[in-house]
Amino acid sequence: MTDDAVPELRASDADRERVAEVLRDAVAEGRLDMEEFEERLEATYKARTYGELTPITADLPAPGVAPPPVNMVKEPVESGSWASRIVGGEGSSTAAVAIMSGFQRKGRWTVPKRFTAVAFWGGGEIDLREANFADREVEINCVAIMGGVQIIVPPGVEVVVRGIGIMGGFDHSQEGVPGDPGAPRVIVTGFAFWGGVGVERKLPRAERQRLKEERRRQKLEGGSSTKELYGSHHDALSGLHDAHREAMEEHREAMRRRHEERRERHEERRERHRERRERRHRDWD
Repeated sequence: MTDDAVPELRASDADRERVAEVLRDAVAEGRLDMEEFEERLEATYKARTYGELTPITADLPAPGVAPPPVNMVKEPVESGSWASRIVGGEGSSTAAVAIMSGFQRKGRWTVPKRFTAVAFWGGGEIDLREANFADREVEINCVAIMGGVQIIVPPGVEVVVRGIGIMGGFDHSQEGVPGDPGAPRVIVTGFAFWGGVGVERKLPRAERQRLKEERRRQKLEGGSSTKELYGSHHDALSGLHDAHREAMEEHREAMRRRHEERRERHEERRERHRERRERRHRDWD
């Protein structure tokens, strides 16, 4: 087989999945925005040959190849391991303040051993799903006065809530959920007056995107099965319709024969009645 014939070879599901993984890495590294990612991902799952797959990642680094001087290759991490996210150090920032405004801490950042969040007539969001941690146990001290702070943690992180609320409150719904081995513990402390501090648990964006892609792929793969099922259902309905039509035709034919028999009997009675009447007339004459 020549090299020219390779692009015409049919691609497998595994080939498409490898391209999809390259695209997921590219969007996580900021090489693609979400619109480009979705367009290329759709083209990936529609591709039938290597020739159709190749242009999709032509402008992206190949897996395992990193452009110098910065290594952008995502190294495989052992499932359930948090060791790579306990990085030590002082943290990216130690405080955030929102006075009649708002703040966000999200994406790749390092949570210090103690982080203070203040919201006065405002609101803030502290997203830990993609964050690193300076220590295995970090404290987030929240002060919410006529405002609110929302803390988002990924699955596997243990949460302990110790805050005090006066005409306000702290969310304890995620407290008591066991953490993964080696995962950090997040202690939420502070004070809420006419305000609130919420804690919710969400999947990381990459995991949610992977699940979304999986559902989309299953939907695409299930399309043919649905068509076959619809075809079988349609054939069954057609068969029932034909059987019903034949039964109705047989019923109409039976009714027609019965009507003919009744008409013939009626004609015979009329003929006998006419003959009797004629005989009576003859006898009178």
